[in-house]
Amino acid sequence: MKIYGLTGSIGMGKSAVAAMFRREGVPLFDADAEVHRLQGPGGALIPAIEARFPGTTGPRGVDRAKLGAAVFGHPHELRALEAIVHPAVQAARRAFLRRHRSRRFVILDIPLLFETHGQKRLAGVIVVTAPAWKQRKRVLARPGMTPAKFRRIVHLQTPDAEKRRRADHIIHTGTTFTQTRAQVRRLVACLGAKIGR
Repeated sequence: MKIYGLTGSIGMGKSAVAAMFRREGVPLFDADAEVHRLQGPGGALIPAIEARFPGTTGPRGVDRAKLGAAVFGHPHELRALEAIVHPAVQAARRAFLRRHRSRRFVILDIPLLFETHGQKRLAGVIVVTAPAWKQRKRVLARPGMTPAKFRRIVHLQTPDAEKRRRADHIIHTGTTFTQTRAQVRRLVACLGAKIGR
């Protein structure tokens, strides 16, 4: 089984592309979705997060605004949160890989792939990209987003140009949905053929 990484900066359309890969029948592990599940109502991480960050959880799970305020701009607090979250996500990823070990290839959706040097363990990296103006427009349309917050997030991420330079495969989402889906289908066929040789 070959393992590929899917990544892209905020607002590049990575979630939409991930859904397209799933529709093509490719097993895909979404780290963000797993975090949401673990931190959602009844999630396994709720007790540990509440113990370390009192008042940041409730009946609906983690209050993302409160938890974000507790860790954003506080590296020590962010590391404490990561020490709770990362082992649980890694365990879920290992279980995913075990479940799909008979498949020819799988994809791991990893938002901060280059930032965490995760590319070293992969057969290849797929980067989702779009023009900067479209990225900005998409992100600023999100609830609670401001230009200043957007700039801070982008500053923390590896630049898009650098991600594209280091990519093995690139999916452009600055086009139509149909054109993006065609790119995904071509890549699925290409990866399947490459592994079959």
